[in-house]
Amino acid sequence: MKTTNQFDLSRRNFLQTCLGMSASLGTLASLCRVPLGAVEPFKRSGPPRFLLSLAAYSFRDSFVEGNKQPPADPAKRIDMFQFVDYCADHGCHGAEVTSYYFPKDATTEYLLKLRRHAFVRGMEISGTAVGNTFTDPKGEKRDAEIASVKKWIDRAQILGAPHIRVFAGNASRAGKDEAKKLCIEALEECGDYAAQKGIFLGIENHGGIVAEPDDLLDIIRTVKNPWIGVNLDTGNFHTADPYGAIARCAPYAVNVQFKVEVRPAGQSRQEADLARIMKILRDANYQGYLALEYESSDPWNEVPKWLKRMKGMI
Repeated sequence: MKTTNQFDLSRRNFLQTCLGMSASLGTLASLCRVPLGAVEPFKRSGPPRFLLSLAAYSFRDSFVEGNKQPPADPAKRIDMFQFVDYCADHGCHGAEVTSYYFPKDATTEYLLKLRRHAFVRGMEISGTAVGNTFTDPKGEKRDAEIASVKKWIDRAQILGAPHIRVFAGNASRAGKDEAKKLCIEALEECGDYAAQKGIFLGIENHGGIVAEPDDLLDIIRTVKNPWIGVNLDTGNFHTADPYGAIARCAPYAVNVQFKVEVRPAGQSRQEADLARIMKILRDANYQGYLALEYESSDPWNEVPKWLKRMKGMI
């Protein structure tokens, strides 16, 4: 008589089991939902703690998905699985898998396969990032933006990713105040959905209505959801004192993306002071991922050097 191995699950059973667990977790979160208060600086016990990650955006021109013309050189052409391998091979704790470089029709099976691949390589999916705008007026376009973010919240849950980077958007004809109001409403709707899935949303200081720290903090402090914070991009404040702006926002950070350059107002780009940024994060008692998001030239040569420098500071 043939003996069935208890660990010999079929692909179909594996998928059904994982999806059933996700549904159960979502139901439990809904039942346990409590009134949410305004976002406050994170109160973290213990000392600062940094986990090194790398954003897929660093190799934005190399992905076979998301590029009309991937590199001709096969050695510089990658998919998301190879990116996870790259992160593992270079000593990262996590990989930030930017949504732009997934197949447009990525299935649950694909997402679970990527999650399994990362785990087998000893890696975590530190988060993902979406391209959205929350400042469109009410209507079909705005509804589509919100639906897209919710879709990626579902995908993040399947991937086991704890965080999603979101954008705010630009000021509309109605002015910045109206745009901020629209952004807050969308953040709260998506944040409520994310909270049920156990996913953090981090709004990035990405120009538009959050180009200045005052506006970003105004939005964060108004939103009533502890699952929302700042995705702190160290290279995106172009104020007279970008380091001061970083320091003001660091207590609200749920994820940090390190850029190798800063550009203070009225000045040209200059190399970021990594030691100064690390001190700012330590002073804020930040604990979490520090993802290199490399935007300069020649990532295949430069990313390993910067990862080594960052590891030396962690």
